[in-house]
This record gives sequence, C-alpha cells and structure tokens, in this order.
Amino acid sequence: MATTNDLKNGMTLDLDGQLWTVVEFQHVKPGKGPAFVRTKMRQVLTGKVVEKTFNAGVKVEIAILEKRDMQFLYKDGEDFVFMDSTTYDQITIPGQTVGEAANYMLENTDAVVAIHEGNPLYIELPASVPLKITYTEPGIQGDRSSAGSKPATLETGINIQVPLFIKQDEVILVDTRSGTYLGRA
Repeated sequence: MATTNDLKNGMTLDLDGQLWTVVEFQHVKPGKGPAFVRTKMRQVLTGKVVEKTFNAGVKVEIAILEKRDMQFLYKDGEDFVFMDSTTYDQITIPGQTVGEAANYMLENTDAVVAIHEGNPLYIELPASVPLKITYTEPGIQGDRSSAGSKPATLETGINIQVPLFIKQDEVILVDTRSGTYLGRA
C-alpha cells in the first residue's frame, strides 16, 4: 500500500481488481479546500485511458509487475511461445495478450514480458526493429502523387509506407510504437 503522495509515472496500481498504469499525475493545492491528486491512467489489459482524481493522502494498492527479458521462439496456432533468457523456461502467451507486437516480431526477437501473479499482461518490444521488405512496387522517378511514399509489405506480413527510393529485399528499421519507417538498417 502507498498513498497518492507517492505516485510516479509508470507505477502500476490495483484499483477495484483492475490494473492501471499511471501515465501522468499532478498534485493540486487549491487556494480553498483540500489538496488532491489528478491522474491520467491507462488500463493495462485494454489500453483504455481515463482521468481520475484522488484526495491527497488516500491509500492506493500498488501492483507488483515482474518484467522478464524473454525471446520469442515460435508461433503455435494463435499463441506465441517465449523463452526466459535467464532460466530458459518456456511460456505460452495468448495472441490477444501479444496484440500489435506480433506485427514486429520474428523468431528469436528479444522482448520484455510483464507478468503479474504468474499471468503475462503485455509485451514490450525495442523502440525499433529491423525488418526485410518482401514486396514493394519499384519507385518511378518523378512520381510524387503519394507525397514521396509507397506501400511495402514486410516479412511479418504488415504493410507500411516507405519512401520511393526503397527497393524490395532491403532491410529497414520500423518504429514498433507507431509502425512507421525510420530508415535503412
């Protein structure tokens, strides 16, 4: 247990049986009335963001998340199999828990898995990953109708926009948070 005075960005709270991560917080002391803490929190499982206000000094329950370095081994139907990098234990994580991270993971990709009470909650990938382009149209010099970009299919199956000078079979860096082209690898 902690008080609202101890809140920090990134802290995970257990409120009414649901896990919430503090995105922003602000201590407010109005000229009249008691102090309070205004927070913006994201629900860990769904990603929904809400604003919540607490009275200053109210006790809140902190959830302990264990973050483990793991390596993605292979996909088993809809599930993903990961191996703990230190103990070499393998765990199977459902596809809905992996979510959008699946678009940027190849076999042997390193990731951080957040676990709460033995249950995997979400996957954190590096900020950028190198991926090979499996198909893209050749860029035609002078074709600027699409603002200098064209669609490309990556080896994981996701489609992104890349500049016209990028060719098929090149390896590029892709931002895992936004799915945008960052540069050549």
